[in-house]
Amino acid sequence: MSDTQLPDAEMPEDSEFDEDDRLKPEYVRAVLDAVEQGDAEGARERVEPLHPADIADLIELTPAEQRPALIDAIGELVDGDVLSEMNDWVREALIESLDPHQLAGMAAELETDDAVAIIEDMEAAGQQAVLRALDPDDRAAIEEALRYPEESAGRLMQRDLIAVPEHWTVGDVIDYLRAGEDLTTDFWEVFVVDPAHRPIGTCHLSWILRTPRMVPVGDVMKREQTLIPVDMDQEEVALRFQKYALISAAVIDDDGRLVGMITADDVVHIISQEAGEDALLLSGAGEGDINRPYLLTVRTRLSWLVVNLGTAILAASVVGLFQDEIAAFALLAVLMPIVSGMGGNAGTQTLAVVVRALATNQLASSNTWWMIVRELRIAAANGAALGMLIGAGSYLLYHNPLLSAVFAAAMVINSLVAGMGGVLVPITLERLRIDPAVSSAVFVTTLTDVMGFFSFLGLATVTGLATAG
Repeated sequence: MSDTQLPDAEMPEDSEFDEDDRLKPEYVRAVLDAVEQGDAEGARERVEPLHPADIADLIELTPAEQRPALIDAIGELVDGDVLSEMNDWVREALIESLDPHQLAGMAAELETDDAVAIIEDMEAAGQQAVLRALDPDDRAAIEEALRYPEESAGRLMQRDLIAVPEHWTVGDVIDYLRAGEDLTTDFWEVFVVDPAHRPIGTCHLSWILRTPRMVPVGDVMKREQTLIPVDMDQEEVALRFQKYALISAAVIDDDGRLVGMITADDVVHIISQEAGEDALLLSGAGEGDINRPYLLTVRTRLSWLVVNLGTAILAASVVGLFQDEIAAFALLAVLMPIVSGMGGNAGTQTLAVVVRALATNQLASSNTWWMIVRELRIAAANGAALGMLIGAGSYLLYHNPLLSAVFAAAMVINSLVAGMGGVLVPITLERLRIDPAVSSAVFVTTLTDVMGFFSFLGLATVTGLATAG
């Protein structure tokens, strides 16, 4: 046995989690059984060792009708940190059951950005009740944050930071950090400001610790820094953190004054949230949150299904134009869904790439034409390959060279349409300031369905395939 290995009896138990670091169903069941049996103390003992994020997961995994009893049982373990980690819909339901003074106590324990996340979705009357219960300093900070647009840097930033003047020495900074009992304890860098409180540089803690005390801060700091405007959208903030590999960044107001900072832990959450939102919006599933109210989910999905019904009717009307040809050569009805279906798949691939490129600022006005040409070349290559494959397959099955040629040509045409639509539709929506993740899929699938049917049936009519068949 190595020196660091513990005897079996002393090995820490980790029975709460599975191999993917998720709470095991049997652990969740054991906690809920204790609650049902009135053993609140036993439930608290099981839950107390958990991290706040894991307690939030436990509450989310609990059926909605059992959550109030669980929260009553574990009591003070549901604090501000747990609320800040909780799913929005679950947290909103919990907040409605809490007293404003309880919420105020939780909010006061948190960083400003986390406190704002808890309060911002409340009704106006509830917000005011919580704000009145807060200390004046906390209330002023949260009220200021709530004045900024939703999903902006102003909502995301923390107010607690370390800022020092340029004329200080490293020793002055160290003494200030040691003496200031009310200073924040979670920071990675010190911001250097001018007399107007505008940031002029930044200094990592490691530089301060390794520099002699008498060296001026101005000689140690890095003057180049990434400044975040207070009204910048949180998605753009995340892109800047990703692009410049930031750990934290200063947030400035319209006059260039330092008003807060954003840290990497907040941005990681935003990146995950935005990526998930775009994927769900492309499918028309709304937020896709399993905790979202049933009727609201039905309404969101149904609205998009009704739109898709309209596009399906449009595609069907195109087929109706060629009903005589289909009646004369029934094989056309068998094969035409393949052309539209493959075009839809190709368009979805292109659409996903373009929407992601727009979201990550990889696609801009300067390289739009390059992107269009690139996707058309890809579409032509894929269409030609699929056309030859499907043409050869149809010839082996039906021994009709004209049918095979029409089938292959329609596949190439619809692949090109899919590539062009997959690029132009999201770019056009972006220029019109419409989120391309929300509406692009409907337009692209409609385009490929209509053009798939029209190209295949139109070529069949022009070439006399139906008559020959």
